Amino acid sequence: MADSDAAPGLARITVSPRALQENWLFFRAQAEGAVCAAVVKADAYGIGLGIAAPALVEAGCTDFFVAHRHEALAARALVPAEARVFLLNGVMPGEELALAQAGIVPVLNSVGQMERWQAAVPGAPCAVHVDTGMSRLGLTPEEALERAELIEALAPQLILSHLACASAPDHPKNAMQRAVFMETCARLPVVPLSLAASAGALMGPDYRFDMVRPGIGLYGGGPFDAVAVPLRPVVRLEAPVIQLRDVGPGDTIGYGSTREADRRRRLAVVALGYADGFLRAGSNRGFGVVRGTVMPVMGRVSMDLVILDATSARGLAEGDMVEFLGPAAPLDAQAQACDTIPYELLTGLSRRAARVVA
Repeated sequence: MADSDAAPGLARITVSPRALQENWLFFRAQAEGAVCAAVVKADAYGIGLGIAAPALVEAGCTDFFVAHRHEALAARALVPAEARVFLLNGVMPGEELALAQAGIVPVLNSVGQMERWQAAVPGAPCAVHVDTGMSRLGLTPEEALERAELIEALAPQLILSHLACASAPDHPKNAMQRAVFMETCARLPVVPLSLAASAGALMGPDYRFDMVRPGIGLYGGGPFDAVAVPLRPVVRLEAPVIQLRDVGPGDTIGYGSTREADRRRRLAVVALGYADGFLRAGSNRGFGVVRGTVMPVMGRVSMDLVILDATSARGLAEGDMVEFLGPAAPLDAQAQACDTIPYELLTGLSRRAARVVA
């Protein structure tokens, strides 16, 4: 067990380290010789860094990516000394020495960051980000080529970029970014290269280079918009039925009376709400599953409760657990129903819910 046993009346989040490991091993096999890293930012996409990092180390992972300094320090304490922890958001002024002493590898995203790193901690491990068309973090290709000598002096352990449209593998932006990346890096010092995250890692050898950096795929989220990938669910979100009630034609349901019963229906009130991480965007859209029966959300999701149409759920009783994420309620399907993405569902999981490792 992790934080607590599943207390009566609480939503329950069950995390499977084994499923996480199997998903990482799937990406490693797809990498065909490229290094397979793991993105563990945002508390390992909501499942818990303290659960994810040791499991990934056990599976064989040696390279980890996070977004913020505090995440990097937390990851550094959980992985072996020889493992690398890359800090995607780079280094803020004055942090250079502390990061180097902590064994963190910053991804340098600007000329200023490169200059400060070289002045403060010359020779300390770093990586360099080249922006190939996302207009987010990273040097422009022109900046990278203009400062090729500085990049050579830094001796980065990795030059990386990030695909903007990899979730749609046929999008022309992917090939364009790859071409820019190759053209730019061909004129820079020869160091390992990385372009692909979860989706890019599955787009064939042209996108893998020397390292792939899967994130959402490790946690069971399909990286493509329209192509299924055989990944195991890592998280199961369940919550108990705390009341059953009947409504008739014309009865309104939930805050704002946004739903009206069209006929006599059986409703299940479940102890799950947006305070537990089930998004309000799931109002009148999401679903729960019990013993194979899909029960649509009726009305608005409130802070602590969600109402489901249980008319077809025969034998449902108070105390029964309803699944909202897991094998019966796939992450991608729930995200689509809630008009969002798997990332938001996972990273929004609340610490109020009981957490179990199994």
